[in-house]
Amino acid sequence: MKMMIAIVKDHDADPVTQKLTAENFRVTRVASTGGFLRSGVATLLIGVEDDSVDAAMRVLREGLAPAKAGEKRATVFVVPVEHFEQV
Repeated sequence: MKMMIAIVKDHDADPVTQKLTAENFRVTRVASTGGFLRSGVATLLIGVEDDSVDAAMRVLREGLAPAKAGEKRATVFVVPVEHFEQV
């Protein structure tokens, strides 16, 4: 299992979250700030099976607003999950 940590701009958070949940990915959204002028961003926590990382990345890219030349739209970390449990 993997944990995808995606940091996206505030205006991208809703469309990305909706697209991911429509594709049956579970998402937790955490409000955060950072970057230039402490602009509003959201951190999305997405738990996925190892073989679903590429599909989740595709959906994430599709949900982002079009980028201007050279602009980065999201920062995504994919980290292994040693143990997962729902209580």
